[in-house]
Amino acid sequence: MDKRLLDILVCPATKGKLIVKGDELWSRSAGLAYPIQDGIPQMVESEARSLSNDEIASIKDEQLV
Repeated sequence: MDKRLLDILVCPATKGKLIVKGDELWSRSAGLAYPIQDGIPQMVESEARSLSNDEIASIKDEQLV
């Protein structure tokens, strides 16, 4: 994912920052994972999956982008 694009993207639900995890953008504040398909983030809440408590805990200490 292009760093410049990631700098301007925010979670559509909370307007919080996102981090790249594999082929998804994770929003810690919303507890959602938005898929990235063919390099294009799918920033629609209905297409996002809920993060598990373990997944949310795994990013608590990571620096958000």
